Amino acid sequence: MISHKPAARMLLAAAMLAAFPKLARAQMSHQHASEAACEETVLRCASKVTPAFAPDGTLWLAWMAGGQISVASSKDQGKSFSAPVQVTRERLNLDWGPDARPKLAIDAKGDIALAFSIFRDQAFNGQVLTTRSTDGGHSFDPPRPITANNESQRFEAIGFDPAGAVFAVWLDKRNRVPAQRRGEKYDGAGLFFASSKDNGATYSDARMAADNTCECCRLALAFDGAGHPVVVFRNIFEGGVRDHAIVTFTDLATSGELHRVSRDDWQIAACPHHGPSLTISSAGTYHVTWYTNGKARKGLFYARSRDGGKTFSDPLPVGQLNHSPSRPQVIAGPQALAMAWKEFDGQKTSINLMTSHDDGATWSKPTVIADTADSSDHPLLVSDHRQTYLSWMTKADGYHFQAIEGEP
Repeated sequence: MISHKPAARMLLAAAMLAAFPKLARAQMSHQHASEAACEETVLRCASKVTPAFAPDGTLWLAWMAGGQISVASSKDQGKSFSAPVQVTRERLNLDWGPDARPKLAIDAKGDIALAFSIFRDQAFNGQVLTTRSTDGGHSFDPPRPITANNESQRFEAIGFDPAGAVFAVWLDKRNRVPAQRRGEKYDGAGLFFASSKDNGATYSDARMAADNTCECCRLALAFDGAGHPVVVFRNIFEGGVRDHAIVTFTDLATSGELHRVSRDDWQIAACPHHGPSLTISSAGTYHVTWYTNGKARKGLFYARSRDGGKTFSDPLPVGQLNHSPSRPQVIAGPQALAMAWKEFDGQKTSINLMTSHDDGATWSKPTVIADTADSSDHPLLVSDHRQTYLSWMTKADGYHFQAIEGEP
C-alpha cells in the first residue's frame, strides 16, 4: 500500500446539491470529491485518481492536482511509482464535479489514450479534451477537443476495443439550443460517441446514441466478448424519472436498442451526480451496480443480465441504508466478481467488499477492507488478470492501492 500524507483543502460541489431530496443530500454531503491537500501537481495533492493496467502488467495512474492532469506508472503493483509526467501544460479549470475524473486506457503496444473534461464557464458548461502517448507515457500530445461542437460535453468514458480502436462516449448538450429555438422543452443531454483508429490522435464525427439522458452522472463502459461497446447511463424516462438504461452497440459506429436496467421510479428534476458501474464476465453476463432514491427502492443495488442487457434480475440491495451507502463499483476479476462501495457511520468512511464465485448468483457477506476519518475519492476496482485491487485516494491517509483479500 502507498500512503502519501496530505494537509487540507476541500473541493465541494455544494451548488449542485441544492435541489436534492433530504436523503440524497445527506448521502452526498460527506462523499464528494477528495479534498486536495495542496496546489501542487504531485499525487499527494490529488483530488481524483484513476488507475488502469496495461496488458504487460504495468499499473498506470492518472490524477487531477493543481489544476492539471498527471500520470505515473508502477511495475510492482503500486508499491512504487515512476516520476510523474505532466499531461497538461497549463493550469485548467478541470471539471471538479463528484462524478468527474480523468480517464485512461492502454493498448497492447503500451500506447495510452486519455480524456478529461474542463469547465468553460460559470454555468458548468464543459468540454471534453483528449490526448495520447505513443512513447510509453513519456510524453503526451497537446490535448484537443473530442468534437468541434461548442455546446457542453462532460462525463466521458473511453476504452480500447479488442481490435485496438479507441471508443469514446460522453454526455453532450448540442441539441438544447435547436430545441429552444423551436420553442420546445429540452431535458438532459444526448449520449454521444465517437471512435479513433489512430490511438486517439483523431476521432470520428460524433454520433448520438440516445437523447434526453440525465446530464450529470458518470457513464459506465465495457466491451462484450465480441468487442462491442456496452454503455450504462442514467436516462430520463417518461414523467421525469431518472432510472438507468443500457445500450449495446452493434459496432463502433452503430448504437443498439435502449433497455431499462431497473424500475426505481426516481422522479427528480435535479442532478444526482451518482453514476453506475458495469462489468461483463467471461460468461457474457452483464453486471451492473447503481444508486437510486426512487419511490420503488432507495440506496445501492446490483442486478445482472444474461441476455445481452435485454432483461435484468431483480435488484439486490447493497450495503446498510442507515450508513448512506454510495459509489458502488463492480468488476469481473480473475477468480471472482468483486463489488465495493462506501459507507459512512457518522464519523468515518469505510470501503465495503462483497465477492461472488458463481457469476453473481450469490454474494459473500460484506467486509470492511479500508476506512478513513476524512474525505475521500470514490473507491475504484482494477484487475491485472491475476489479482483484483482497490484504488482509493483519501485526504487523511493518502493514496491506497491494495490487493483485495480473497482474490489469489
